[in-house]
Amino acid sequence: MHFADRTDAGRRLAGQLTHLADEDVVVLGLPRGGVLVAAEVAEALGAPLDIIVVRKLGVPFQPELGMGAIGEDGVRVVNEEVMRATRTTEEELAAVEERERAELDRRARRYRGSRPRTGVRGRTAVVVDDGVATGSTARAACLIARGHGAARVVLAVPVAPEGWTARMQDAADELVCLSTPVGFLGIGQFYEDFAQTTDSEVIACLERAADRLPGSDPLSSAAQDAARSAAPPVADPDVVVHAGPVRLAGQLAVPEGATGLVVFAHGSGSSRHSPRNRSVSDSLNKAGLATLLFDLLTAEEELDRANVFDTSLLGRRLTDTTRWLLEQPEAQGLAVGYFGASTGAAAALWAAAEPGSPVVAVVSRGGRPDLAGPRLPAVTAPTLLIVGGEDEVVLDLNRQAQAQLRCESRLAVVPGATHLFEEPGALAQVADLATEWFTGNLGRRAGPGG
Repeated sequence: MHFADRTDAGRRLAGQLTHLADEDVVVLGLPRGGVLVAAEVAEALGAPLDIIVVRKLGVPFQPELGMGAIGEDGVRVVNEEVMRATRTTEEELAAVEERERAELDRRARRYRGSRPRTGVRGRTAVVVDDGVATGSTARAACLIARGHGAARVVLAVPVAPEGWTARMQDAADELVCLSTPVGFLGIGQFYEDFAQTTDSEVIACLERAADRLPGSDPLSSAAQDAARSAAPPVADPDVVVHAGPVRLAGQLAVPEGATGLVVFAHGSGSSRHSPRNRSVSDSLNKAGLATLLFDLLTAEEELDRANVFDTSLLGRRLTDTTRWLLEQPEAQGLAVGYFGASTGAAAALWAAAEPGSPVVAVVSRGGRPDLAGPRLPAVTAPTLLIVGGEDEVVLDLNRQAQAQLRCESRLAVVPGATHLFEEPGALAQVADLATEWFTGNLGRRAGPGG
């Protein structure tokens, strides 16, 4: 079987993946060529498209020999057998990883721009490349997708050599390939046009997919329309947040006669610009609540992806920010609440558990309260956990976390919603639930100095 080009291969491959149409799918293309194939698969399945950036960790004296691979969010796959055989030390591995991590982050930023990464936790991750040769990169990508929490991993390619599945069976739950020809010498021999894909082509694919169907934190088209029609009642003046010695960018909105203040803690792949959090913030502003959206990490700190999962670090950052915020004239006398999304929910609960915390209400959207671990029993602020009904893995984690809470708590399940609340009306329900919780708790409690 030969393909005219990667677009043709993607369309044909999509025809073999129709059985996934009813699953909560995220399509992950391997840059660069795999993204063009993946774009066709994502469109056919009506699924979000993202990239999965992988960097091989080559043996120092033989770089073409992989001793592992790294991916985003600090995920690392190491082949201990290769390390032993080549007598590579942990120090040498660390040096290679540091160099490749910098390149990985650069490429991810280049391809995604300001778009946050699409979450795969609890979902079916369909990893797509334009073909498999040795399989090392595709295998690493599958293991990384699983490391990101995918409930199921499907590897789909147009062409691969005979016997390719033997190397992949422990990396993916399902393997799909259109052709395994005899005499396989290289992927390119089965394409009429196998020209090198450019960075611009990758970026264009991702932008078109984002316009068609958002992948991570951007709103769905219905939610975008709702957000546009519900303009915020107050401007969001830029502020420089003082979190101890660290300075962070933020936006503080304070409606006239505000009755409370909500501080937002975004998830691992997002920032103060998160459209979902901003949509909820707008609803809170309309209800007379002030809001602060800010970046939890500096630009330099974000380069180390381990920081975005450091709950204690982010919790301390929230605590320091709250202490500074309550000293500002705009916040005098206002009761404080935390709104945490994804991993930000863990940071919010961690900070709320601090002795003497001024926080009087917490709301988690699609959060990971379980990551707050032993701190959960120390939370005293009434806590609302909002989870999509179809987000089964996270829903179970929230149920377990709620069992550890000793404070007033409620688990609100949005029927039919998945992890990102992309379904029509789902985000509006989140905003309504959060507004009701905060107005009910912040409105009746005076903050420090009130």
